[in-house]
Amino acid sequence: MTFDRSIKIAPSILSADFADFGREIRAVEDQGADWVHVDVMDGHFVPNITFGPPAVAAFRKHVTTVMDVHLMIAPVDPYIDAFAKAGADIITAHVEAGPHIHRTLQAIRGAGVKAGVALNPGTPAEAVEHLLDLTDLICVMTVNPGFGGQKFIDMTAKVRRLRTMIGDRPVHIEIDGGVDPTTAPRLAEAGADVLVAGSAVFRGGSVSNSAPYGENIRAIRAAAEAALA
Repeated sequence: MTFDRSIKIAPSILSADFADFGREIRAVEDQGADWVHVDVMDGHFVPNITFGPPAVAAFRKHVTTVMDVHLMIAPVDPYIDAFAKAGADIITAHVEAGPHIHRTLQAIRGAGVKAGVALNPGTPAEAVEHLLDLTDLICVMTVNPGFGGQKFIDMTAKVRRLRTMIGDRPVHIEIDGGVDPTTAPRLAEAGADVLVAGSAVFRGGSVSNSAPYGENIRAIRAAAEAALA
């Protein structure tokens, strides 16, 4: 993965057809997705259960871009190696999920994977201030994690603060939750470069009719890029 700050759209397969993940992943990539976002939930740290390492390994066979694995689980550390072996390019852990996030990020990088750290809406930017040199990505949650399709919570000020803190470090700012063409511009203008979108990408399309996926991806990208022009 070569670092750059261009706008990247990362469809969340939480909004895909669960019975047809392989073709759904190929469809969104064919329609212009830059990354594929995989939301892992444990029913403990968040009130939902999704995928384990075997499912992520199955997804990997179909992902040709970047597989961005977001661990909404606690504890995190015992599962890092399994998700790394499953083929994650990026593993993101929540700063709120355990007492030793510094150690967690060390372990992710030690497994040969890019390391991300996520912040819930109620967690300030300063929570990652001393982690920036161990981090490749900061994920700003703009919903409370657990379910797709939630209403957007405006975290623009937090994104702006993070962008200032990051400076010239090669660290992505990712937004997860409620991203669509109306919310993307303010986030991009504030400094975000990776936009996770679930329902806003998959809405109106299907594996057999994937053109709407492309229209949705292009609409989000165009809205974000226009804010940077």
